[in-house]
Amino acid sequence: MKDGQISEGAFLRKPDPGRGVFETLLVRAGKPIALEEHLERLANSLDEVYSLEMPKQVGEEIRSTAQRLHLGRLRLTAVPAEEGLRLEMLSAEIPSEIVFPAAGVKLRTHPAEGGLGPHKWVHRRGINRPSQGEAGALIVDKGEVLEAGWANIFAVRSGTLFTPSLDTRILPGTTRATLLALAAKEGIETREQPLTLRDLLSADETFLTNSIRGIEPAEELDDQPLPACGPLSYRLAAALRQRWNLPDELGDPATPAAAQKADQLSQ
Repeated sequence: MKDGQISEGAFLRKPDPGRGVFETLLVRAGKPIALEEHLERLANSLDEVYSLEMPKQVGEEIRSTAQRLHLGRLRLTAVPAEEGLRLEMLSAEIPSEIVFPAAGVKLRTHPAEGGLGPHKWVHRRGINRPSQGEAGALIVDKGEVLEAGWANIFAVRSGTLFTPSLDTRILPGTTRATLLALAAKEGIETREQPLTLRDLLSADETFLTNSIRGIEPAEELDDQPLPACGPLSYRLAAALRQRWNLPDELGDPATPAAAQKADQLSQ
C-alpha cells in the first residue's frame, strides 16, 4: 500500500445512521458563521433520515457557546435515542493556519457506488480530512468525481468555475452554495456538471471548500500534481473572507512559496 493510501477495509462504504449526523461551524469573534444554513441542513437530515424535528432552542444554545470562542470550531451532533434525539455540542479554539490554509492537501481516488449521500454522517471511517503528508479520499462513482470526504471540489478552466452537480450522492455543502452565489455576484461564469479525474488534472486551477477551512488548495491526485490555486481562486477567497467577516491576514490559498513557508513553520 502506498504512503497515505487508505486500505480498502478501512474505507467507509455505507454509513451507519444509528451513529447520527452532525454539523461543524466556524466561529469568529464569538459569532457562528453561516449558522442558519447549517441548521437548515441538519434539520433536513433529521427529517429525512429519522423523521425527527430540530429542537427550537438549538440556535440560541449554539450562539451562547460560540461567545466563548475567538477563532474556533463548534460541532453539533444529533444522535437518535430512545427519547427521540440526543444533541451533543463540542467547541474548541483552532489555529488560524487552518482557515484558508496555505498548504495544499493530497487526494487519492476511492470508488463509492452511489456516493456518500446528502447527509453528514458521524460514521466517517476513512473519509475525514487526512493528517499532514497523508492523502485524503476523493469519492468517485463510476469514473465521476463527486467530492472529497470532508469538502466539495471545484475546478477552473478558461475563467469558468466548475463543480459537480448536486444530487443524492453528494453533500450539499454550505460553503459550496455560498461560493457559487459569490461567483455569480462577481460575474464569474459557473457550471454545475459531471467532472472526471481528467477534468481535474487538466484544469487551470483546483481547490476544495468546507465550512472551517474556507478554500483549501488541492495539490496532488493519485501522485500526480494538480493545478495550483490562481487568480480566480484568490478572488473568490477574498470574497468569501469578506462574507464571513474574516481579516485578510488569514491568508489566500497557496502559492508555492507560501506553502513552503507553512510547511517550515509546522515542523
